[in-house]
Amino acid sequence: MSAIPQQFAAGQKSAVESIVNFQQSLFGGFEKLVELNLKTVRASLDEAAQLAQRALEVKDPQQAAGLVSGLAQPSADKALAYSRQVYDIIAAVQGELTRQAEARVAEQQRFVSELVEQVGKNSPAGSEHAQALLKSALASVNGAYDTFSKAAKQAADVAEKNVHAAANASFQAASEAAGAAAKAAKVG
Repeated sequence: MSAIPQQFAAGQKSAVESIVNFQQSLFGGFEKLVELNLKTVRASLDEAAQLAQRALEVKDPQQAAGLVSGLAQPSADKALAYSRQVYDIIAAVQGELTRQAEARVAEQQRFVSELVEQVGKNSPAGSEHAQALLKSALASVNGAYDTFSKAAKQAADVAEKNVHAAANASFQAASEAAGAAAKAAKVG
């Protein structure tokens, strides 16, 4: 039975590696969000400086209205692009964490199965019924996990589709509002 302590040691090492990998994935996503935010702030400051310069050059109310109406659509487009980039970063991190978690669960399932086999090989005669019961319970747990995992994936897919639909609807509404504002500014 000396293989069992070695399996536990290997399992502990694998658990530590999994934690490190999870942390690296989370930190990588955080770095990407910080980088995106820095780029966004830098671009916003540059645009604000350019807008201030253009505002100083305005000579009449009609130019001012044109300047203001020209801001709505690009702002909506930029906000939507930013939201999509944030969503993509978060979705990528979530996907990586899910992949890592699934790999860890599969590894643990193999470990438990191997442990049951090792115990079965070294158990006394007459314990076959208990071994069969243990294997059946293990198969039931694995089946329940698989069912839960599939349901969670389906729920995540539905949520992702709903987020995309809401984002597209928001973008369309913002575009229509910007178009209406631009028309109103031209009329006025």
